[in-house]
Amino acid sequence: MLYLIAEWLNFEGVFNLIRYQTFRSGATLITALVIGLIIGPRFINMLRVRQGKGQPIRADGPQSHLSKVGTPTMGGLMILIALVLSMLLWMDLRNPFVWACLGVTVGFGLIGFLDDYDKVTKASHKGVSGKVRLLLEFIVAGIASWLIVSQINTNLYVPFLSDVSIPLGPFYYVFAATVIVGFGNAVNLTDGLDGLATMPVIIAAGTLAIIAYLVGRADFSEYLGIPHVPGAGELAILCAAIMGGGLAFLWFNAPPAAVFMGDTGSLALGGALGAIAVASHHEIVLLIIGGLFVAETASVIIQVFWFKRTGKRIFRMAPIHHHFEQKGWAESTVVIRFWIISIVLALAGLATLKLR
Repeated sequence: MLYLIAEWLNFEGVFNLIRYQTFRSGATLITALVIGLIIGPRFINMLRVRQGKGQPIRADGPQSHLSKVGTPTMGGLMILIALVLSMLLWMDLRNPFVWACLGVTVGFGLIGFLDDYDKVTKASHKGVSGKVRLLLEFIVAGIASWLIVSQINTNLYVPFLSDVSIPLGPFYYVFAATVIVGFGNAVNLTDGLDGLATMPVIIAAGTLAIIAYLVGRADFSEYLGIPHVPGAGELAILCAAIMGGGLAFLWFNAPPAAVFMGDTGSLALGGALGAIAVASHHEIVLLIIGGLFVAETASVIIQVFWFKRTGKRIFRMAPIHHHFEQKGWAESTVVIRFWIISIVLALAGLATLKLR
């Protein structure tokens, strides 16, 4: 909104900074952070009063988690409020990429909210049916993919190689929707410990902000040998909003957590990362940047597959963060070490921009 005002009034001098994506990205991060910190305490108290017993804790999970009974969930709503308000304030409202990615964020957040609400009202860890959830997610992701692909080509670009791409044609729509849905659920699976998913999401968003900005610049794209997507630079502002809202949430989610993100937040943030990667033509690089989320998902798939075939488990418990808890690692140890892994993977993802 402020961007359009600046364009309309033809601001000059210091106010001309509003036209720059880098300035608006920083302003969005700070705005989302401040909004989150301001609404956080009252929002958490409201959730605690309304939910009573809070998020149901699985009896078959790590025994240390039973002490978390009564902690309210749906804290992802706090992130979404801060994210949407800051985005509407600083984004270019004419940019279709931002609207598509924001639509995924809000749409997945609504699906996650319905799941969390079902769990809380039934006092059970079983929420909305998995098939229903996936159907709704693919509908949202499919619409967003159609909007995004209408602005870009249908090539899948290969990292480490300059100007090498795989033309997927119409199949790209299915591929794009699968990336969005897959990453939304990958972050959802990772969100099992206090702060475990939040910081890796912030790290991934910061990395994608750099990539989106570079992809949106013709000069940088040509120099680095990466695909140029006009208008994609505006997605750096969405990434900044995720970072700001995530940091504000982490303030209250730091151990011992005063609130849980819930599916409301994890599905929304994961879907947003997937949509940003699709819009910036860096889907494969997202698998590197978000390698922690990929590993968490893979551990569940491997565990289920192997148990059905042999009746035995490869991991003591899946997702894999519970495996390390069962081995005796303290929750804070698992979280911080996984954060370190996320930072290393983010740097590896950025390295692909130059290693071509």
